[in-house]
Amino acid sequence: MIKVHHLNRSRSLRILWLLEELGLDYEVIRYERDAKTNLAPPELLALHPLGKSPMIEMDGRLIGESAAIVEALCAAHGPHLVPDRNADAYTTHMELMHFAEGSVMTPILLNLYTGKLGEAAAPLQPRIQGELTSHFAYMDQMLRPSGHYVLDDLSAADIMLSFPATVALRMGRGADFPKLAAFVDWMNARPAFQAALAKGGGD
Repeated sequence: MIKVHHLNRSRSLRILWLLEELGLDYEVIRYERDAKTNLAPPELLALHPLGKSPMIEMDGRLIGESAAIVEALCAAHGPHLVPDRNADAYTTHMELMHFAEGSVMTPILLNLYTGKLGEAAAPLQPRIQGELTSHFAYMDQMLRPSGHYVLDDLSAADIMLSFPATVALRMGRGADFPKLAAFVDWMNARPAFQAALAKGGGD
């Protein structure tokens, strides 16, 4: 049985979605953010020095970092969600898997943190908003005519990019990036995603 250490309102929802798509049995261990700080609870620190989610327990090992979890699950249970290593699409797959956490999350998090500073953050906002626009535009541009990122059906890259795509829509950017909006609509309509949402607690 795979165990998922799942934090409410976090990127770990996409791990639950992947597990549902793969039809795997798993247990959700849910954690709640601190109501005042919005940070993860100290219980997660007992598992990992960074105290972050998602983390999974699989085959006797604790695995952290979203992309590493997705890659490990796909290698063990869903190789069809990753392009053949000898294909050009595999390089695009690697680029997008790293982009999802290494690039687009930077302006998203900067926007979140500086949003708590009020007017003190005003000098930074033009640059942050410009970076958000360029990164969301890249995500919109990279969607294939099929509505997917690497393959013409669900892939690991779709799973990883589901979180920043959802953020873009929650920021009201759907009209600016219609292909991104259609991608999120497609994701939300999938029974596996709805099942993941319910098992994760609805948020």
